Amino acid sequence: MDEPRVPTDGGASDAVALARTVARLRARVDALEETLATSTLRERAKGALMAWEGLSARAAEAALTRRAEERGRSVADECWAVLGATRPAGRTGASRGDAAGGDTAGGPGTAGPDVDAVQAVFDGLPGPAVLLTPLWSPVPGEVEDYRIDAAAPRSADPAGRRGGELVGRRVLETYPGLAGTEPWRGCAGVLLTGVPYESGPFPYENAGAPRRTTWTVRAARLGGRLVVTWARHGDAAREAHRRHRMERLGDLGWAEWNVRTGEVAWSEQTYRIFGRDPAEAPPTCEELPSYVVPEDAPRLAAAVRRLLREGRPLDRTFRIATPAGVRHLRLVAEPAAGGKGPVEEVHALCQDLTAQRRAEQALLESEREVLAQQGLLEAERALAARLQQALLPRQEGPLVVAGLRTEAFYLPAQAGLSVGGDWYSAVELPDGSGLFVIGDVAGHGIDAVATMAQLRFTAKGMVVTGSPLPDALVRLNALLMHAPEGRPLTATLVLARYRPWDRSMTWAQAGHLPPLLVRGGVAGYLAPPAGIMLGATRDCSYEERRFTALPGDHLLLYTDGLVEHPGEDLAVGLDRLARLAGGAVRAAAGAEHLTVRLTEALSPTRRDDICLLHLTLPADGA
Repeated sequence: MDEPRVPTDGGASDAVALARTVARLRARVDALEETLATSTLRERAKGALMAWEGLSARAAEAALTRRAEERGRSVADECWAVLGATRPAGRTGASRGDAAGGDTAGGPGTAGPDVDAVQAVFDGLPGPAVLLTPLWSPVPGEVEDYRIDAAAPRSADPAGRRGGELVGRRVLETYPGLAGTEPWRGCAGVLLTGVPYESGPFPYENAGAPRRTTWTVRAARLGGRLVVTWARHGDAAREAHRRHRMERLGDLGWAEWNVRTGEVAWSEQTYRIFGRDPAEAPPTCEELPSYVVPEDAPRLAAAVRRLLREGRPLDRTFRIATPAGVRHLRLVAEPAAGGKGPVEEVHALCQDLTAQRRAEQALLESEREVLAQQGLLEAERALAARLQQALLPRQEGPLVVAGLRTEAFYLPAQAGLSVGGDWYSAVELPDGSGLFVIGDVAGHGIDAVATMAQLRFTAKGMVVTGSPLPDALVRLNALLMHAPEGRPLTATLVLARYRPWDRSMTWAQAGHLPPLLVRGGVAGYLAPPAGIMLGATRDCSYEERRFTALPGDHLLLYTDGLVEHPGEDLAVGLDRLARLAGGAVRAAAGAEHLTVRLTEALSPTRRDDICLLHLTLPADGA
């Protein structure tokens, strides 16, 4: 006797196509056979009535239909009754099964329980089930199709046929999409081995079906036949999966306490949140406070008592100790009272707030650090501002230093907490000459102000003691090169010394922007002598230049905040300063308070500190 063979995946597509074609052809043949058998039966019954009761053919047809309706049975059954015979054993379509009986030849025998006995069992089942007889193909050992010999009332196919309407039909006639699928191969395997089969979630889409559905198919051998059941993964399964996913994403879990019976039900996520093993019994509602840290237990216990005694809803946050550490939880619970009596059930949701609390704590600590840092910066700014004000006293009006009308101006940047390192100095020396300095220390804050003070007093001291301007710059560079470790500082500087007795102006610079000379209404920048910024390198040298001031000359010493703008070339700012300064001097009384005019025109937003010295040699007789 040949054993059934399980189709392999290699020929699955060809097998599926062939099986579907064969199923359609067999279904047509069966339909023709059934139509022919039914027509023959009706004609024999009509002939009997015409002979026995003298009815016409039309009246005999009507009588058969009327009697079948009155007796609550089919016309075919009424035809058998008229002919004085009983219907062949089995259900509707048994004649089709008889006709197909030859299909079982060559396969294993179908010995087993009587089909009617199986059907009687099926009639009491709450779900779908069918008894399948294998129909063997001409190829020895291969199942071509299955015939449905018994069906439970809740069995149905996509065409809407149910229960007994399926009996006698072939599986590929009712479910053509099953050919070559995993459940199809699994059923063949059950016939071969006798080992029951259960598929995983199996997606099935029948021709003309509105959408794909998912099923689990189970099969067991009964004699030479198969008992097959199936269950659909419906909305309830999808809803359960959706709820579980929502609980996981929201760190949520549900709990139910039956106060009357003591039964407790927790979701899987609730066990995880509480850090408990699902094999352990969950605590009762009254026992819940004992799992809370001691500081939070009294308040939760009081809230639980109010919930159980007074029916007041509960909404509390508390902490619990778990093997993974302390967790922050929120519990929202409400009673479900049985009528007007005491609380019988409690339904609750719990949420793990640990990650949220940690984020809040980190944010709070960060805010504290920011506030502390902001306080330090404010204090540093205030101290730096006081030092700067002491070093750069505000002038109420122009001064005369060594015969030059001197107007000094300083404006801090509008934005930022730190005080900048821009500074100036205009002092008359013991010999009657004047020392004019303008500088810019890199950076902001206390360090910049302290460096500014060092440069200011050191430069004055060296020039007073007779040091030439280039030598003074060399020593100032050495001072910055010996700054404390980790505090490298640089600065730019212009030193200018004016001798009123010969009107000579000698100047030197260390990487600073060149002074602007306005003479006769024409503005031009002085050609700078050699010199790099202070603090850049130990190997440095500086030179000086000299020019003779003429009555009516205007000399501007300034820092970069006056001419620099983000995204703009420095040359553009220098050209703008020369144009505005020359125009102001040419205008009547335009040179009065030139520092204020230039500052307002050139740097209205003041992104950086601005320092400006305006030196004027009055015209003769002025």
